[in-house]
Amino acid sequence: MQPFKTQFTLSREYLAECFDQSRPHGKGAKPNYLLPVLLLAAGSGSLIFTEQPKVLGYLLVALGILELLHIRFRRAWWLARQMLSRSANTEVTLTINEEGITTTSSYSQTTLLWADIERVIETDLGLILVTQSGGQQYLSKSLFTPELVSEIVAKNQ
Repeated sequence: MQPFKTQFTLSREYLAECFDQSRPHGKGAKPNYLLPVLLLAAGSGSLIFTEQPKVLGYLLVALGILELLHIRFRRAWWLARQMLSRSANTEVTLTINEEGITTTSSYSQTTLLWADIERVIETDLGLILVTQSGGQQYLSKSLFTPELVSEIVAKNQ
């Protein structure tokens, strides 16, 4: 594999692409509505069927509503957290060589060895590198040539 080096900015658009392309392949691909339903049911039951002070019931209902809002706005919440981090809008240098993939920014340096990559998931707009420990790293195809994308995918099949 020929050494490859490029730079990109961790912009809002790049991070949105990262979230949108990674979500169907992540652990939370389908939202879990069980917890908010249980919280709402327990809170409503506490309000209706007990003579106790109503604070617990209102608290459980509020937590259930908060959890539903979390599920509904998880993309916006994730993007807001990423944009508030110190690495937002910084230049990232991406290097690919025989050893692996290295990303370097002013705040961090990460090296992902080829031996640590369990599989590569190809999406419409990028590549998801799944490590043996279960972590994922997303790389946009717009950073690479089509030949390099093919080499990365072929390297881990």
